[in-house]
Amino acid sequence: MVKLIMGLKGSGKTKQMIELVKQAVEEEHGDVVCLEKGPKLTYDIPHKARLISVAQYNFGSFEFLKGFISGLNASNYDVSHVFLDSLQKIVDTENSVQLEEFLAWLERFSEKESIRFTITYSAEPELAGEGVRKFL
Repeated sequence: MVKLIMGLKGSGKTKQMIELVKQAVEEEHGDVVCLEKGPKLTYDIPHKARLISVAQYNFGSFEFLKGFISGLNASNYDVSHVFLDSLQKIVDTENSVQLEEFLAWLERFSEKESIRFTITYSAEPELAGEGVRKFL
């Protein structure tokens, strides 16, 4: 399952995600991982969730992110939920075609590996293409 939380900056996406991380830590039996661009969520999410600041890895593309997610899974088969905060900052792109392709790949990966994904993305939901809106 892939869930996309989309809205303009300041619309409460990160706050909503923090609550979902807390809920996942309490309810899910696997490991919860949260990826973010910098360490701003350090004191907001439970210590049981693995918080990874991706700034040190120089993510430049969705291909790099796919490899990183695949590596997370390969190194820990107990991951049940991955949260990505501010996807457009992690990958540093606003290309809607690439976003749609990534979300389609992530959906297939999610089904195959039984990992849930929740993503925040800053953009106007009404302007999103059909390939993106199906994840809202």
